[in-house]
Amino acid sequence: MWRTGFGGLDPVIGGGLRSGGLCLLAGPQGLGKTTFALQLARNVVREGRPVIYFSYEHEPEDLIEKLVALEAGELDDTDRARLTTIRESFDAAGSGTIEERLEAVSAGNEALARVRKYADLLYVHRSTGTATDLAEIRNVVDTTHRLTGLSPMVIVDYLQKVLVPGGPGEEAERTTTVVEGLKDLAIDTSVPVLAIVAADKLATRGGTRMRINHLRGSSALAYEADLVLILNDKYDIVARHHLTYNLGNAERFRNWVVLSVEKNRFGRDGVELEFQKRFDQGRFVAEGRRVDEQLVDERVFTE
Repeated sequence: MWRTGFGGLDPVIGGGLRSGGLCLLAGPQGLGKTTFALQLARNVVREGRPVIYFSYEHEPEDLIEKLVALEAGELDDTDRARLTTIRESFDAAGSGTIEERLEAVSAGNEALARVRKYADLLYVHRSTGTATDLAEIRNVVDTTHRLTGLSPMVIVDYLQKVLVPGGPGEEAERTTTVVEGLKDLAIDTSVPVLAIVAADKLATRGGTRMRINHLRGSSALAYEADLVLILNDKYDIVARHHLTYNLGNAERFRNWVVLSVEKNRFGRDGVELEFQKRFDQGRFVAEGRRVDEQLVDERVFTE
């Protein structure tokens, strides 16, 4: 079992992610899917287990900066430790060593030291939609296992970007090929695979709650996955009466996401947890809680 490190989630999904299992993580754009996946990866490597992060969307340097910000934020959760400040420190070339540049950031060097302790177990693969296919993913997994003697967790960010050489032109068929390939990889190598999945256009509309039927590309996504987690902005999916009778709730709800366990072959589904956003520090507050408010599938706004 591979614990996610997010409070409240592991007990619901049977203790964590399972070797040989495929987990899909979905949600509207800009809601923290990469942040959640990277934080999960960091939680795993801190327990001494390797993770390969196939990044189709972000440069490895960006992910490293987010990791330092995450660590700094947990050391100092005030506004003094910010992702923007850390990025400025990394970008200030010619201004001394990175340690000297991080001296001005609250908990900056302590955060950097934390990252260095587990950096050897976190492999960030700069993936591209024109070169990184399922065969390359499997090759990297096999090579990592051979060099370290340890089975790595695999994170793919994101699934629809995986190359299918000479594959079908239709996105649904390509997506089917990729999700079936990732499921085979998980089973054949006995590793957990987490893949970020894009949403279809319907789920990007304001006031729409993303559900499992909004996964973009193919019905095979829901069929092949062992676990499906979906992020939604709490403000967008809370029942309207929570806003009508307490206007102060609106701003408060915008600071939280709801993580729904939409499918779970190994535990409960239909469970809704909420986590506080700290995107200014590149992270979520790890201790989640059950959602108390009533949620809706879709809220229609009228003028």
